[in-house]
Amino acid sequence: MKKPLNLYFDHTLLKPEARQEDVKRLCAEAVKYGFYSVCVNSCYVETAARELADCGVKVAAVVGFPLGACTAETKAFETAQACEKGAGEIDMVLAVGALKDGRDDYVREDIRAVVKAAAEAGGGVCVKVILETCLLTDEEILRACRLAEEGGAGFVKTSTGFSSGGAEARLVALMKEAVGGRLQVKASGGIRDLKTALEMIEAGADRIGASASPAIMEEYERGRPHTGRR
Repeated sequence: MKKPLNLYFDHTLLKPEARQEDVKRLCAEAVKYGFYSVCVNSCYVETAARELADCGVKVAAVVGFPLGACTAETKAFETAQACEKGAGEIDMVLAVGALKDGRDDYVREDIRAVVKAAAEAGGGVCVKVILETCLLTDEEILRACRLAEEGGAGFVKTSTGFSSGGAEARLVALMKEAVGGRLQVKASGGIRDLKTALEMIEAGADRIGASASPAIMEEYERGRPHTGRR
């Protein structure tokens, strides 16, 4: 690993039934384990930002979630609002249907609209593009990676966790090869144990999105000599 395991995690809560108390618990867990960020729906960004003020844990907001099928203008507006309320990262869903139609210009401009809205908010907000790899062929994944780069994104991400499949180590490696060192890769969807998390990191993941992050960290710490959490 290139960094401590805890710093790979975007501790995630995106369930539609999530309540404010659940988001507060998510934030408390992120502080306890020193996770890189929490990832929440945009309606909870303000709550998360307030809970995490001055503690170093970032807030990531999903945009166009989970289908990616709203307009670029809608995604840009949601991005601007999320940034205004305290989001430091944006995880946007790719326009999957447009990609499969071969409408590369549309997909690129959809990403670019979100990147532009994030940039105008200031603060160096990073944009991750969720590809939903379970719905794509390898060729489409490679094309999506190229379009994310051309659109100005900082990351490509495997999955929403709300479709027919999640992260796969093979596809993480494919994405990593496609973007080289120019973009980073986030593995997300179905990562519930230490073995799977480490497989994703070995395949090239720079970030892990998971709701089971505390359980994974506890499993990790049980398996090594205690040196204190970093």
